[in-house]
Amino acid sequence: MEWLKNIGAAIDYIEENLDKELSYETAAGIACCSPHYFQRIFSYIFGISLAEYVRRRKMTQAAFELQRTDSKVMDIALKYGYSSPTSFNRAFQSVHGVTPASAKSKGCSLSAYPPMSFSVKVTGGSSIPYHIEEKESLRMVGIKMPLVEDMEENMHKIPLFWKQAFHRNQIAELESLCNGRPCGILGVSVYGSAENFYYYIGAASDAPVPEGMSEYRIPEATRVVFENNGSLKEDVQGIFRRFMTEFLPFSGYDYAGLPDIEVYPFSADKLMRGHSEVWIAIKKAKENE
Repeated sequence: MEWLKNIGAAIDYIEENLDKELSYETAAGIACCSPHYFQRIFSYIFGISLAEYVRRRKMTQAAFELQRTDSKVMDIALKYGYSSPTSFNRAFQSVHGVTPASAKSKGCSLSAYPPMSFSVKVTGGSSIPYHIEEKESLRMVGIKMPLVEDMEENMHKIPLFWKQAFHRNQIAELESLCNGRPCGILGVSVYGSAENFYYYIGAASDAPVPEGMSEYRIPEATRVVFENNGSLKEDVQGIFRRFMTEFLPFSGYDYAGLPDIEVYPFSADKLMRGHSEVWIAIKKAKENE
């Protein structure tokens, strides 16, 4: 349950610093995780990226001030961290659909986004099947792309990376290299630091590394394994969300911060439906040690 308190405290910090110097690193520190992991769990829990949430909250507060005070538009822009009128106008219109100057007019229709609150509700939802295994280390051969701290940007880049791999026939090449377990195409998120943050598409293999590919050894770990049969993209993302919101808070485990592994069936065309797995490394929660 300490995990829940930490997330709530991080949201409180964000709300208290909308008109100050807001640091994602500080928010992540309050949540006791890395900036990457914090942004990721935020998007899974609330269904919106952290960057978009902060933008909406800042623009909501800016709109209130434009309507109830005589402050100049540029003064309010600076207050909420925008150094140029152009960037402030763009952010404001993306939320409200009107310019900041128009918002000063009486009768102007605006959008208000209230602050998020993090609570747990008891519902009659479906079960979340899983099993826990001790997974040995495995060597992966594959292609990789660099990621950034902004999870919203990554969510756009990764599907394009998969499309490119199919177009270049790299998925078929990986299938021919696979001679280990798990048997399938792997999607692996590896976070070492802000400078060492990659997403791999690969296969378990002890074969020599082909030109243009890389190898990575995934460490052994205790992993919770979620199996899925259905639409791969939507359901795999749903598994991560349920892990964050339903499994982790009450399981007595913490997230171990090791590479997350998605296991997909081989496909010569594209990944649409089938049996997939998500492997997430866990460790015993400190309060239970």
